[in-house]
Amino acid sequence: MLEELKEQIVEFALAAETIGLCRHRSGNFSVRDEKSGLICVTPTGVDRRFMRPVDVVVINAQAEVIESIMGLRPTSEALMHLAAYEARPDVHAVVHTHSKFALSFAVLRKPIPAVVSELAYLGCSKGLIPVAAYGRQGSQKLADSVRAPLLGADALLLASHGVLTVDKYSLEEAVLKAAYVEEIAEVYYHALAMNGGKEPPTLPLADLKMQYPEQIVQG
Repeated sequence: MLEELKEQIVEFALAAETIGLCRHRSGNFSVRDEKSGLICVTPTGVDRRFMRPVDVVVINAQAEVIESIMGLRPTSEALMHLAAYEARPDVHAVVHTHSKFALSFAVLRKPIPAVVSELAYLGCSKGLIPVAAYGRQGSQKLADSVRAPLLGADALLLASHGVLTVDKYSLEEAVLKAAYVEEIAEVYYHALAMNGGKEPPTLPLADLKMQYPEQIVQG
């Protein structure tokens, strides 16, 4: 069932780990099948280096397991993924990562402004990467926290937790967005450090819209 999507999960989950977006089984990934509405998600507790397509779990929009060939449970963050799909019916893929610089700002509950133009690719209608309110990992509160921010952005920070990105075309693009979040977070960190903690200049929202007009979500 949905073998091609399962293969994508395995491929890009490993790619995310390889480039340092998540470590030690942290983070999770999902893809929604447009025809059936079913969702392929990473299983809980499986090392991405050894994960196979048969390990990927298929669930429906009610978080019910439709297929788990190896008897594995879906990621503990499945509710968050489902909330993202419900809030954004246009979305095809959801990625949750724990990259270090972005997580540091998530711990501080500090949005990341548009210090470089790449932020335009993240569909942030207010010109910054927003922070979702804190919710315990795996809880309904955490799932609900992502709904409002996703209406105006394809990328957000999860308070004291990590990064969430979505894409309406592919899992590959959602992973790329997570990589951009980390790169922008690192640049912002260094800019603050070099500027004595003072906020660096940011780019006008109008310029961001001109660069990637198709990516700016209507907020």
